[in-house]
Amino acid sequence: MDPTQISHLALDIGGTLVKLVYFSANGDYNEESRSNGCSVVKGRLCFAKFETRKIDDCLEFIRFNILQHSGVQHSNGAVHDDYLSVKATGGGAFKFADLFKEKLGILFDKEDEMHSLVGGVNFLLKTVPREAFTYLDGQKEFVEIDHNDLYPYLLVNIGSGVSMIKVDGDGKYERISGTSLGGGTFLGLGKLLTKCKSFDELLELSHHGNNRVIDMLVGDIYGGTDYSKIGLSSTAIASSFGKAISDGKELEDYQPEDVARSLLRMISNNIGQIAYLNALRFGLKRIFFGGFFIRGLEYTMDTISVAVHFWSRGEAKAMFLRHEGFLGALGAFTSYETHSQNDSKPHHHTAQRAILNCSGDDNLRHINDSETIEYSISLV
Repeated sequence: MDPTQISHLALDIGGTLVKLVYFSANGDYNEESRSNGCSVVKGRLCFAKFETRKIDDCLEFIRFNILQHSGVQHSNGAVHDDYLSVKATGGGAFKFADLFKEKLGILFDKEDEMHSLVGGVNFLLKTVPREAFTYLDGQKEFVEIDHNDLYPYLLVNIGSGVSMIKVDGDGKYERISGTSLGGGTFLGLGKLLTKCKSFDELLELSHHGNNRVIDMLVGDIYGGTDYSKIGLSSTAIASSFGKAISDGKELEDYQPEDVARSLLRMISNNIGQIAYLNALRFGLKRIFFGGFFIRGLEYTMDTISVAVHFWSRGEAKAMFLRHEGFLGALGAFTSYETHSQNDSKPHHHTAQRAILNCSGDDNLRHINDSETIEYSISLV
């Protein structure tokens, strides 16, 4: 195998972001061996993301960073009519199919979106150590996952909108609820209310804001005191953006960072509350939150955690995932079953339980802390 080969590209194309996962067998991580009739190729899973509105940037990245390494294979291991077949999921797998075929010669082998999300989470929880963690009051704690006691759990995937999925096992799941107030709402309203043009810019702006300037708190209504009879502290939000009613100010009178902070708090609280109510409805104790809305942002995670903690009276915990934004792409990736040109046997994937840091890939855009997943592909 070419030491610089990249293969098994998978995409999750959503309404806001395009997420990529691909296998790289280059660098020090490449090692090929024969054992029990199997050829084991070691490498790593790499990650990249792009805004869907900048789909051309994604196309160029694939052209120059992936296709040039000639490792992306047709699903049966061969090129067919000069086109390459690539796993893809999300609504964009339909919307942009013709564009990828025309510009890159790529045909999408489409995977169901919900099935890919669940498959991605199950892969992470069963394979990658220290993947799940809680975050509350500034404290991050990794959660040990008992693979024999994983199910059932609630998956809350926060993309442009929010889907809440009850997972009962491998391939066993049901979408039980959701909300249209998600990452798309945050970015859409954020662009209208501030001058931010991107999701990351809006998140960074919110980091410097103070939501109490705009949000009406319980203390604002009760003269600075708690409403202890029903368990509400004076700092609890009574009405998001509520102070704008009586302040007599126009939008330009508010700082954009305060607006962004209030907006982030409103959406995060709403998602956390709805998630817990659905977990309560089905008797679920584990709630995993994923999707690029979170982005590892401490304030977002803390807000969601506080909401779950408050409404459950401490009985349930919000849990987060290190590779939160790539669930669908990972699920699509693990669905590969390649065949060699001269053999009809499937090529099975075997993941190694380790996390490695990227070593100086300045041209690749990776997830938080430049993490990749050490991975091997067993060719049976």
